[in-house]
Amino acid sequence: MDTHAPAADAGRRRVAIYPGTFDPLTFGHVSLVKRALDVFDHILVAPAAATPKTPMFSLEERVEIVREVFHDNPRVEVAGFQGLLVEFARRRGACAILRGLRAVSDFEYEFQMALMNRRLEKHIQTVFLMTDYRWLFISSTIVKEAAKAGADVRSMIPDPAWFRLQERLGHPVPCE
Repeated sequence: MDTHAPAADAGRRRVAIYPGTFDPLTFGHVSLVKRALDVFDHILVAPAAATPKTPMFSLEERVEIVREVFHDNPRVEVAGFQGLLVEFARRRGACAILRGLRAVSDFEYEFQMALMNRRLEKHIQTVFLMTDYRWLFISSTIVKEAAKAGADVRSMIPDPAWFRLQERLGHPVPCE
C-alpha cells in the first residue's frame, strides 16, 4: 500500500477528459483512449463545439461517431462541450486533461495550452501521451484532405467515421 497517497483519493475514480475536434475520429485517437485506460479509470471523450478549424461534421455528428466507436466500453463516455475546457472538466469531476503528441511540432501549442489551463485551474493536470507509432503520420485534417482527393483512408479511421466521410464527400460506399 502506498502510504504517501492522500486518504481522500482512496476509492475516488480517476477521470480524464480527452478534448478535441475529432473531425473525423482516427485510429490515432482510438489508440490514445485505449492506452489512457491503463492510467485512468474513466475517459470522457469531449468533442469541442468551438474550434479554430472548420469542421466537416457537426458537433452532434462528431459526438455520435465517437459514441458508436466506443459503445461497448463502459469506461469511455462521450459528451460534446462548449466554453472553457477547464470549466467543463471541473463540472465533470475530471482530475486530468488528456492530450496526444505525434511530433515535436505538436508540443509547443500543447505546452502553451497546458500552462494556460493550469493557470485557470491548478487542480486539473494535463497528461500527455505519445501517439502509437503506427499512427504518427495521420491527423484528421490529413485524412480529410486525402479522402477529398480520392484516397482510400479506410485503414486510418473507424468504420462509423469512414462511412460518414464517404457519404459527406458523395463517394459511393462499396457493398460488403
